[in-house]
Amino acid sequence: MKMGENIIAASDTAPFYGVANPGDVGLAPPALRLGDAVRCWVRSLSGFQKEALVISARSGLMWRLVSDEGAYLNGHDAAPCPLAFLTTGMIASYMNEITALATREGVALHKLRLIQDNFYTMKGSMRQRTMTGGALPVELEVQVDCDLEDGALAELLSNAVHASPLNGLMRGKLDSLFTLTRNDMQIPTAEAKQLDGAPVPDPTGAGPVPAPTELTLIERLGMTPVKKVRGGTAGAATSLTDEQDRTLNPGAICTLRDDGIKEIEQRLYSPHGSVFRFLSEEAPVAGGQGRAPDAVSFISAGIGFCFMTQFGRMASMENLDLPSYSIVQDTHFSLGGASGGTGKAGTADPVETHVHLVTSEADEAARDMLDVSERTCFLHAFCRTDLKTKLKITRV
Repeated sequence: MKMGENIIAASDTAPFYGVANPGDVGLAPPALRLGDAVRCWVRSLSGFQKEALVISARSGLMWRLVSDEGAYLNGHDAAPCPLAFLTTGMIASYMNEITALATREGVALHKLRLIQDNFYTMKGSMRQRTMTGGALPVELEVQVDCDLEDGALAELLSNAVHASPLNGLMRGKLDSLFTLTRNDMQIPTAEAKQLDGAPVPDPTGAGPVPAPTELTLIERLGMTPVKKVRGGTAGAATSLTDEQDRTLNPGAICTLRDDGIKEIEQRLYSPHGSVFRFLSEEAPVAGGQGRAPDAVSFISAGIGFCFMTQFGRMASMENLDLPSYSIVQDTHFSLGGASGGTGKAGTADPVETHVHLVTSEADEAARDMLDVSERTCFLHAFCRTDLKTKLKITRV
């Protein structure tokens, strides 16, 4: 049985759009620390459907995005799953740095195509509070026609991968920071690390207004081709079982269009789900035209969507009262080593998240919801795990 109403499909508003009135919404961007920063507000709509508003401190651009889950969580599959957004942002960021570094070094790259696979794990029991999400190394294949010798080409591409701002979340171990608010009152966290300072509230301004565009920023293309994934799952509601030991595998294929926009075909191999086509472009301040969401905005939305899914999954599995929940999340990144001209590897600060719960459950239950959601979130696991990207080069 599908969970909740299909609000995304029933809405008269486009699901994905640039926001024409970001100053009226009441979601101010965070201060710039490292060169780039994004604030992401995510709220639950119905079931596993969620809405995000994402604003960049560097560009001032705001995007409205939505996310859903497929049959594996009894979702309506009306929008991409949370992991799709980080995979898309990651491969877009890699494309940014590869093309920028090649331009800086005067290297011509032809027939450039990136193919990426991300891997995550979920193991343990929800009831026994042993369930934990994990992240595994990323696999990136670069298909290219280039005059460089093998060694020089491998060095260029490796340097570009390390130049990505996302490198800062992958290398080292960053424990995320949180505030917790229950029914408009802040309460201390338990296992989750407390963020110093007051909670950032939900926005209370005007609703977002879509900016005019002729582009379809994200659209569903059908089901992902079947691929055997060790520990993979495909059945309905498999992500809702109490005992789990499974591997998740979202993937993506990225190419550059003639108009400069990156076109990304995002696939969900395990749990088996849909293919969505994303468009991505950097803002004018970063050398693009801002016609589609930038890489860091997709990355930040993905982290927020994934964390929010864990609250909904736990509430469903434990039959908890949680009629309304939302987060305000800040992510801080350096500029790209190549695209931003720093010449350095990308860096990042720990993710900062302000959790807002409306519930009749006690404070202790609210803290438990936060701890379990942080522990089972694949993308907070991604941040607290030292990861490398395995690079493969294929000449075409």
